[in-house]
Amino acid sequence: MVHTEHMEARERQVQGAARLSLGYNCFQTALKLLAAFLTGSVSLLSEGLHSLSDVLSSFVSFVSIRAAAAPPDEEHPYGHGKIDTLAGLSEAIVLFLFSIYTAIISALKFFHKPEIEKIDVGLGIIIACTMLGGLIYNRINQAAKASQSFALKSNSQHLLVDLVTSVGVLLALIVTKFTGWHYADPVFGLGLSMWLSYSSVKMIHQAFNEVIDKQIEPAELERIKAILAEESGILSYHKLRTRHSGDMHYVEVHVVVPRTWTVVEGHDVADRVEKAIQQELEPCICLVHVDPSTE
Repeated sequence: MVHTEHMEARERQVQGAARLSLGYNCFQTALKLLAAFLTGSVSLLSEGLHSLSDVLSSFVSFVSIRAAAAPPDEEHPYGHGKIDTLAGLSEAIVLFLFSIYTAIISALKFFHKPEIEKIDVGLGIIIACTMLGGLIYNRINQAAKASQSFALKSNSQHLLVDLVTSVGVLLALIVTKFTGWHYADPVFGLGLSMWLSYSSVKMIHQAFNEVIDKQIEPAELERIKAILAEESGILSYHKLRTRHSGDMHYVEVHVVVPRTWTVVEGHDVADRVEKAIQQELEPCICLVHVDPSTE
């Protein structure tokens, strides 16, 4: 009952964070695209398109988190956690495509004399978005760490990149305003697109590893091994297998116990190990198989 209440509280926290992110991204995207239209700034256009990808990211996160939270059924005995990972992968791919587009737009600006109008309007909007973005990122990042949701992690990464790129656009506009060097805008736009490309490739790699069931993080693996080593009744263990599915850890291991033990004794050890690992890596599903010693 306590575990169920904990999971329900977690889902409420995750869905609340997803709604907040979606609302903020819709608001800031509209402002940035308006500023890009009024000023003609390519760096603002780049930032507006990036924020548009964040809207998609937030929407996908909001939908996928609800779908991934569905309990296991006959057709999906391991649950629906991969939906969360696939959502994060799709978000990262979209961000990569936007980064390529903005790089092309920025490069084309070098062949034409770039002009920026109403620069003070652009500065006011980007300053407001940057300050508000810092507050929203902090909230989403905390929820992602607490829930271990890959979609929220991807979403918080989008927001962090958005915060960094907003600062870059702000610097580009400041340089343009006080030096009159209009090429600062496409230079910063190109630099931002390269940063977006790097961040998106990094997220694609992480999501792909989860899709192909790469083992969990080394630090988490060491915590499992420590639990197995502390159990005095276990002579040895083998076939330790781990993976992620969304926010859920899956652990399987074979433990070797004295062949003179009764079934009850072997079951008790397996039960203790399962509970210890599940508590250590929550949320986690652990399965321990008991093998009798051959000696």
